[in-house]
Amino acid sequence: MKVIVLGAGIIGTATAWFLQKAGHEVVVLERQPGAAQETSFANGGQISVSHAEPWANPSAPLKLIKWLGREDAPLLFRMRPEWLQWRWGLEFLRQCTPGRTAHNIRQIVAIAEYSRLSLQAVRAETEIAYDSEARGILHFYTDEKEFHQSLPAANLMRELGCPRQTIDVNEVIRIEPALAPIRHKIVGGDFTATDESGDVHKFTTGLADRCAQAGVDFRYNTFVTRLITEGTGAAARALGAEIIDAHGKHQIIKGDCVVVAMGSFSTHLLKPLGIDLMIYPGKGYSATFPVIDNALAPRVSMTDDGHKLVISRLGDRLRVAGTCEINGYSRALNPVRCEAITRRTKELFPDACDYEQAQYWAGLRPLTPSNVPYIGKTKYSNLFLNTGHGTLGWTMGCGSGRAIADIVSGRQPELDFAFTGMSSIIATPSIAPAPAHLSRS
Repeated sequence: MKVIVLGAGIIGTATAWFLQKAGHEVVVLERQPGAAQETSFANGGQISVSHAEPWANPSAPLKLIKWLGREDAPLLFRMRPEWLQWRWGLEFLRQCTPGRTAHNIRQIVAIAEYSRLSLQAVRAETEIAYDSEARGILHFYTDEKEFHQSLPAANLMRELGCPRQTIDVNEVIRIEPALAPIRHKIVGGDFTATDESGDVHKFTTGLADRCAQAGVDFRYNTFVTRLITEGTGAAARALGAEIIDAHGKHQIIKGDCVVVAMGSFSTHLLKPLGIDLMIYPGKGYSATFPVIDNALAPRVSMTDDGHKLVISRLGDRLRVAGTCEINGYSRALNPVRCEAITRRTKELFPDACDYEQAQYWAGLRPLTPSNVPYIGKTKYSNLFLNTGHGTLGWTMGCGSGRAIADIVSGRQPELDFAFTGMSSIIATPSIAPAPAHLSRS
């Protein structure tokens, strides 16, 4: 079949890779001049099964109240006159109950673990170099209450097969000696040895190159203006996409199937078709610092839970990313939030990096209220979704691409994705646990 994939971030590119491996003719439409130019450009770098606890959890409502009015707050919610934002916010609060949080963690852990193993297989096959590290991910806590609140989620993850081990301050420092200067502030941590890190931009552009060599047709500088459909009810199907190409010409690109992998921009494209996705952009920030002293810079990827920051070593660079701003589709940098990232990194590693040469970036994470993505079929028989991965696009990318390629091909994926009501306020896929042959012993 000829399959049109919309979007060339990590999700769309991984989708294209697995579709061509399945024998399909693949065309990728991307508005940017290359792959991984938006949300997949400069994220936190973690492939983190252990970071599966969603933003919507029982402690979130009180934190949001505490952070009101703070420009440097880890999660900043700016109310706008947008019905989607209000609906999204109400559904976010509904997902904060203990039962829903546990349900969402189970789903996220399942797809994240499946995806990590899928990434390892792609890496072995393609030998793409992307500053990868397999040293695990260390969560550290500087607040006693935050540490104790993390224990139930860590226990649940262990029950689900994720080896997230709760550790004391001595073990935190043993795993990452660069934290020794703030030892007196650390109250505990947890460590997942099987987690990884790496540069998502390098990986995605490398994978796009391998896809192109295998015959995938990437059409960059191409804007998708609408999807073309026919029929109603059970006979409804997608015919293709109307585009404005790199030369400014309108065209219709026809295909047998369409996969929407446009992140935050999937919502507006699909709404005219009666597909009402609960995805809202969460602007995430990152800062990349040149490392000037290897002995003082961390090597293990870390999560600073109190400040909602992730820290990854990418070769001779230190990438620090996090915070979330719910404030529409603008990627404009807020200097206060940029400075907050630099200030915290200086506190942790004062002499490790050249902080005068920081490179700041912001990207729009496609957030669902539950943090569970949309992966699977729509009411149109040949229109599929692979979007809404929020803060975990890098973590879930290869597994999502592999699963949707199976679904498009008419095969049952090794993980079971099944929508539970596309017409309801939020359509949340149900994800079964990873099968035994994909689980680590």
